[in-house]
Amino acid sequence: MTVARSSDAGGEQQAPTSVPPPAAVPPTPVPTAAPLPDVSELTVAPGPARSDGPDPDARAGSRAATEPITHLIPIVRRIVHARLGGDPLADDLVQETLTRVMTAIDRIDASMLEPYAISTARNVLANHWRGQDRERRNQHRALEIAIDGPSDSALLAGEDRSAMATALSKLSERDRALVLAHEVSGVDTATLAARDGSTPGAVAAQLSRARAKLRIEYLLAAEHVELPTPQCRAVLLALSAADRRRQRQLDAARHLLQCNVCAQLSTPLLARGKTSDDQITVGISVDADIVTARQAARELASRLSFSATALTTIATAVSEIARNIVRFAGQGEIVVELLRRPRAGVQIVARDAGPGIVDTQAALTEGYSTYHGLGLGLPGARRLMDEFQLVSEPGRGTTVTMTKWDSR
Repeated sequence: MTVARSSDAGGEQQAPTSVPPPAAVPPTPVPTAAPLPDVSELTVAPGPARSDGPDPDARAGSRAATEPITHLIPIVRRIVHARLGGDPLADDLVQETLTRVMTAIDRIDASMLEPYAISTARNVLANHWRGQDRERRNQHRALEIAIDGPSDSALLAGEDRSAMATALSKLSERDRALVLAHEVSGVDTATLAARDGSTPGAVAAQLSRARAKLRIEYLLAAEHVELPTPQCRAVLLALSAADRRRQRQLDAARHLLQCNVCAQLSTPLLARGKTSDDQITVGISVDADIVTARQAARELASRLSFSATALTTIATAVSEIARNIVRFAGQGEIVVELLRRPRAGVQIVARDAGPGIVDTQAALTEGYSTYHGLGLGLPGARRLMDEFQLVSEPGRGTTVTMTKWDSR
């Protein structure tokens, strides 16, 4: 494994002092919650390759997940427009549906994409109609009616605690004790393993299974839902645990189309795990992802006091690194994170599991470029950032870490 590091502050950088003007970057920020992305540009890209052993079926699902999900658009549009007709909100609901599908893409088997999209579209429509009905029923009210007693927030908090208590009571005594010790008391897996005569890996696996069960029981208690068939719990557990092999064995795709209860519960089960507001992760596998990563970095960095020139510099560096991943590694991810300490700045970490770089020093040399190794754009990205670190191992992939400090 080879490492190359440079920093403007440390004087180690060997690049020329003259910096060419960065390429123009569209100023449009990446969409977050609203407005939703244009459905014609939605693509799905998985993260870096996992290291938990070969699985031909999983690799096939991963390849399918890298394909654009534009084939889902006609299906979703047909469902939504059949129920809303020419309503101007129809396209918004189509986009909301596809966005939810993208959120769950890493947790479901590729064969479930269409059934899950259909179920999600139905849920989105149902929520839309409930909202309209609630608004219609309350239009006559000219003022808020004060109700004596606990506030809505207090009632919701009480219901939440009650649902969690019910969910915990449904776990086995062993699972319940493990979850409470780790999540409430903060006992780490190594300590739990030593106490039980096990290993940290085995404890982590048991915790994962217990959490998957707990999520299901909590939803059932919170929604006051009874599962209609014995298969429902097994399907929901496979979804909650993101167990794609089990999803295929249970034919979960067909079940979601046939069971309205499970279709409704699948959305909150699969839409968990939001990242911090100060961090954005973008999967990289196609050219369109380069634009997404560039816009994401610019939008996040704009929350600090970077100048317009600095924002363009950051976006350009991200664009160069993302282009390397697409061209030479095939797929990877870029994580953009705001730094608050020791001072304000933005850090970009780009990872891939590609062929790696044999000579990192040569790859960072001005003018170096070869189709058989990562090198295009690396010297330029290093010049544009304040700190730059390149770690690569042939056959194992490359990680680039770049930081731009806010000088204002």
